[in-house]
Amino acid sequence: MSSQERRLRRQEGAASVAVALIAALRVGVAGAQTPPGSQLRDRLDPGTYVTVEATLDSAAAQGVPTRPLVAKALEGAAKQAPGDRIVLAVRSLAADLSGARRALGAEADEASLVAGAAALRAGVSSSYLVQMRDARPGTSLAWPLAVLADLVGHGVPADTAGRILTALARSGANDAAFSAFEQQVVRDVGAGVPAGAAAVARAPMGIGVGGQPPGGGPPKQPPKSHGRPDPPGKGRP
Repeated sequence: MSSQERRLRRQEGAASVAVALIAALRVGVAGAQTPPGSQLRDRLDPGTYVTVEATLDSAAAQGVPTRPLVAKALEGAAKQAPGDRIVLAVRSLAADLSGARRALGAEADEASLVAGAAALRAGVSSSYLVQMRDARPGTSLAWPLAVLADLVGHGVPADTAGRILTALARSGANDAAFSAFEQQVVRDVGAGVPAGAAAVARAPMGIGVGGQPPGGGPPKQPPKSHGRPDPPGKGRP
C-alpha cells in the first residue's frame, strides 16, 4: 500500500468517527422498536444476511457491540453496495472494535469503542488507547478518541497526536479542552502550518512532545527574507 493510500485510509477512518457514533445511537433507537435481525433480513440479500449474522454472533461472543456493525451493514445496503463489500466492511469494523475492546477493557462504553476503532483505523497505536484508558479511569473516552482520530485525519502524525492527547488526559483535561485544542490545530493547518508543527505548538504549557518544548500559542512562521541575498562569499561568517 502506498503512502498516499495509507493517508487516504486514515482520513476515511477519521472522517467516519462522528458518522459512526451517530449511526450507533440511531440504530439503538431503532433497535428498541425493531429487532436488528429483522432490519437486516429486510435490507440484505439472503446470502449476505447469513454471513453478516454470523459475524454479529462472533462479535457478540467476544464482547464486541453489534449495533455499530448493524449500522454499517444498513449503511452499505442504503448505498446499494454489493453484498461482498458489505460483508468486508462489517468484518473490518468488527476487527477494529475488537482491537478497541482489548485496549480499552471490558468496561468501555459503546461510543468509546466506536471512537477507539476509528483511531486504530487511522493508524494510532493501541498503546495510546491503553494509556488514555489509564489516564481517565471510569470516564467515557469517546470524545478524546474521536479528536485523536480526527487530528490524524488532518495530517498530524499518529504518534504526535497520541502523545499530546494522552498528556492532556493525564492533566485532567475535559472534553471541551480536547475540542478547543483540535479547533486550534485545524485552524492553523488551514492557514498553511504543517499539521505536526501546529499540534506541538498548540499543546498546552507543560506538555512537550519528543523533547520539543510546548508552544501554548500559534506556531511561529519562518522569517521572510527581505532584499537581495548576499553574493557568494559576502555573507556573514
